[in-house]
Amino acid sequence: MQERRKSKRTELQSRLIIKRLDPNSDRDHDVVSIDVQDVSKGGVGFVCKEVLQIGAVYEAYLTIWTKEVLHAFLQIVRIELKEDKIIYGACFVGMPEVDANRIEVYQSFNNEK
Repeated sequence: MQERRKSKRTELQSRLIIKRLDPNSDRDHDVVSIDVQDVSKGGVGFVCKEVLQIGAVYEAYLTIWTKEVLHAFLQIVRIELKEDKIIYGACFVGMPEVDANRIEVYQSFNNEK
């Protein structure tokens, strides 16, 4: 499979709490925990037990390695069924450059180890 990511990805032991931002959604701001598989400056890969939709935008709170919480918006761009779990790929929508740079700096530091 050809790599389509524009930025290097990094694994994080973190959790996201997400809620869908669609006024026509049949759910009213459910909060769902997900397990982050990898994160890059451009997006995040995660496992979620809930069914999410491609193209949908969700509000997210990403806890990074420094224990800071980044407020972000994620648009689902990929859904993959692997073994018994659903893996989602999402790109960040409108993430401030300072937050994207935090991810990039961590990747640079982590690669030096």
